[in-house]
Amino acid sequence: MSKILIRGAKVLGGEPQDVLIDGEMIAEVGQGLSAEGAEVVEAAGKVLLPGLVDLHTHLREPGREDSETVLTGTRAAASGGYTSVFAMANTFPVADTAGVVEQVWRLGKEHGYCDVQPIGAVTVGLEGKKLAELGAMHESAAGVTVFSDDGKCVDDAVIMRRALEYVKAFDGVVAQHAQEPRLTEGAQMNEGVVSAELGLGGWPAVAEESIIARDVLLAEHVGSRVHICHLSTAGSVEIVRWAKSRGIRVTAEVTPHHLLLTDELVRTYNPVYKVNPPLRTERDVMALREALADGTIDIVATDHAPHPHEDKDCEWAAAAMGMVGLETALSVVQATMVDTGLLDWAGVADRMSVKPAQIGQATGHGRPVSAGEPANLTLVDTEYRGEVDPAGFASRSRNTPYAGRELPGRVTHTWLRGKATLVDGKLT
Repeated sequence: MSKILIRGAKVLGGEPQDVLIDGEMIAEVGQGLSAEGAEVVEAAGKVLLPGLVDLHTHLREPGREDSETVLTGTRAAASGGYTSVFAMANTFPVADTAGVVEQVWRLGKEHGYCDVQPIGAVTVGLEGKKLAELGAMHESAAGVTVFSDDGKCVDDAVIMRRALEYVKAFDGVVAQHAQEPRLTEGAQMNEGVVSAELGLGGWPAVAEESIIARDVLLAEHVGSRVHICHLSTAGSVEIVRWAKSRGIRVTAEVTPHHLLLTDELVRTYNPVYKVNPPLRTERDVMALREALADGTIDIVATDHAPHPHEDKDCEWAAAAMGMVGLETALSVVQATMVDTGLLDWAGVADRMSVKPAQIGQATGHGRPVSAGEPANLTLVDTEYRGEVDPAGFASRSRNTPYAGRELPGRVTHTWLRGKATLVDGKLT
């Protein structure tokens, strides 16, 4: 493979350095590097990060290829600076067997825009009644280590306990969609002042917080790992902070949209703002930002949820829940966390690459930008400012809440094990 010399990049936002890629590995990092015959990428003023890792992506294949495929989803991931994504299990058929997770894993291998690690379902058919083939999925070629019924909550405490006990054998993790179903029947948005004024069914914060409280106690009892998907309330932050203070093995994620958007946007009745968990209040948003900054929330995960046009371009009550996020995540994090002074770029690398790779055991990802490490990298023009245009997305779906909104930063290059998947903002 050819050599690539990235010249003058601010590694993790620090002093400008040159990075030499030789084949699949980083060969050298320093100043004034040269390499005969190397392709030179002029990166002055740009920030170089380890390739981003998304622990929560919906690729929809198999079964909903009208929304997304592994190919289009991984192209979107590469456009957003990602070199590894974890694909959620709510496909058709559900990824609850070794056969289905291996199918998704092989599709990722074939397309090559980023590594795809399937997430296995916790229960058969996501029905919450019987444990799925956790061991078989782990032992399959896909090597599944993360299990989730995302989209549905594992609300049965006994089933949740059994899942935590089972995955403990191979240090796996159960990723919980925290939503008490009885408390959210008919819910359309966050329960609060806005829902009362609009007359829409409310999704109360306690429906999330009660499940998180139960599950961290179960994880403590079992001595296993639990991960909280798309945490969205100030109260949830306090529960996770308390659990960590006790030494409970809990990790948590926040989505970009929960770091920026509030339930006030629902006043437009635009279904693009309909998501699960729902957009919360300004107080919640500020609490989430602070928790991500202080490490109570471990990572940013996109919850990239593509939907076809007809599932979003309809009346609010009939619309599907979810937003695409892979191609805008880093820009939203820059706007909410970096430009506000809450995180530096090393902190962004930690929350969007290092920690998600560790939680999901994504070998070769989230590694330091140093000699001898895999060349999984992303280069960001942090000075760029521009309006989000969904027409230019690589994703098959366009249901973004940021259309027409100006956001900072643009990923210009992505390398997966030394192979460019994105060059000058264009997919290879």
